[in-house]
Amino acid sequence: MRGIMLVAMTILAGCGGPRAEASPGGPVDLHPVAHAALCVTKGAIDGGAIAEPTVRAFALQSHGDAAQLSFTYAGEPAKLRGLASGQLRRQVGLKLRAADSCNVVYVMWRLDPRPKIDVSVKRNPGMRTHEECGANGYTKVRPIHAAPVAAFQPGESHVLRAEIRGDELLAWIDGGLAWHGRLPDEARELAGPAGLRTDNVKLDRLELAVAPAPGAAAGAKACKRHEEE
Repeated sequence: MRGIMLVAMTILAGCGGPRAEASPGGPVDLHPVAHAALCVTKGAIDGGAIAEPTVRAFALQSHGDAAQLSFTYAGEPAKLRGLASGQLRRQVGLKLRAADSCNVVYVMWRLDPRPKIDVSVKRNPGMRTHEECGANGYTKVRPIHAAPVAAFQPGESHVLRAEIRGDELLAWIDGGLAWHGRLPDEARELAGPAGLRTDNVKLDRLELAVAPAPGAAAGAKACKRHEEE
């Protein structure tokens, strides 16, 4: 019964724009990230546009449990790039609790091999850099609920939002609940800002919205470009 009530509540919360209703502390407002507050660690974001095959970024002074990404899909970049695993993916998504390249929760809207929301936890205790962990430490998270997901088409604008509530993660596409599941216990050990990730997609009118980090945690993570998967 609790799961049914939670799903119903999140559907209502997803219909009101960039507001995520947190649990148990009440509603949390998500605010658009200014360009100066977005740390691009790989690739480039130019005037709200992404044209490179691999882009990674996070929002300085952000809380890592909720984020929202608005974008217009502009097709594929001129050159495609495979992942560290060798797989070729076209996807756009959110990074939550992004401690570093080795420890992060991913919420990805994936086109290949079929359109879906793909949630995974990357956990590598004691490791921080891509050189240390590579593509290791991933745990795929199975959903309790997953709605059918369409492939985004060139010229279409969409909004992807995700929120962690306790041990549960929920994701919405264009205001509708698309994914709901329980994170593995090791996700409790993660702490870090929210961010974004893209692979082999061109985007225009990109806007990331996040919740501000409370107190001293706001300035804990510095902006440094580094190698990421």
